[in-house]
Amino acid sequence: MREVRWERMFPDELEQAFAACPVVYFAYGLCEPHGPQNTLGLDSLKAHAIACAAARAHGGIVAPPDYWHIHELGGYAVWAERAVGQVPRSWLTAVPPWVHFKNVCYHVRAADALGFHAAILITGHYGPNWRDLKTLLDLIQPHVGTRLYGLPDFEANVPGFDGDGASGGDHAGRVETSLLWALHPECVDRSRVPASDGGAPHFAMGSNVREASRRIGERMVADEVRWLGAKARELLDAYERTRPRHQLLTFEDVEVLWETVVRPRLKEFESMQDLWPNQQPVPEGSVWHRNWRVPNRG
Repeated sequence: MREVRWERMFPDELEQAFAACPVVYFAYGLCEPHGPQNTLGLDSLKAHAIACAAARAHGGIVAPPDYWHIHELGGYAVWAERAVGQVPRSWLTAVPPWVHFKNVCYHVRAADALGFHAAILITGHYGPNWRDLKTLLDLIQPHVGTRLYGLPDFEANVPGFDGDGASGGDHAGRVETSLLWALHPECVDRSRVPASDGGAPHFAMGSNVREASRRIGERMVADEVRWLGAKARELLDAYERTRPRHQLLTFEDVEVLWETVVRPRLKEFESMQDLWPNQQPVPEGSVWHRNWRVPNRG
């Protein structure tokens, strides 16, 4: 199997892969409760494996996955209060939005400085962060030569679960469990699913997890790989038409971009809101209350 993982490639292999297809994939997620049946790294494991499959099929290089992502504050804390509950340890690898998105800027800087023609940034972690990722890339694209596209992995899953055309993503339910089962079968153990829900949260397990299928997970992966290949070609064609100048080259360039372009808009990001639509505040006695309110980073 052809190696596409940046960290596992030799310099001559990277140069050959770049010459053949100057596309880089970035994968994002975190360690987060995903039911008793899935390992906690599902989000990054899923996004990274899909990116690797796309690069093997269509060309490109896959950057090391980022296992630190947004959680514990704002609407994410409210969601965790309901879906995870009062657990002694959540095993989260969480950072606030301003840390995650600044890191993304540095990742894009690496792509631009190396001269990649296109970069596809895939998040396996849901909630509104993926819309913020798109907003971020729209803000910084005029300052970057590399053509950028960000998405949640389910955007590439166009036919949906079992061809229903509407299932999109879920959380540790039939879709995510099926995908992880197909990509990393050693990371799924269906025997750990409780016999019944019992009216209580089971470490953020999806209620329809019993419908998960490795076979359908494999079909969804194939659909996403096909979609990503088409998107990579679209971005490469856009680069060839415009031949933009690579300009995000130094750490100082990133800091200036962050302070002048991104930070003034950061308070508008959905991940920076205390509550999402139809949510109630986290109760004071909850383990999720301490980081719930988002500080003003404007």
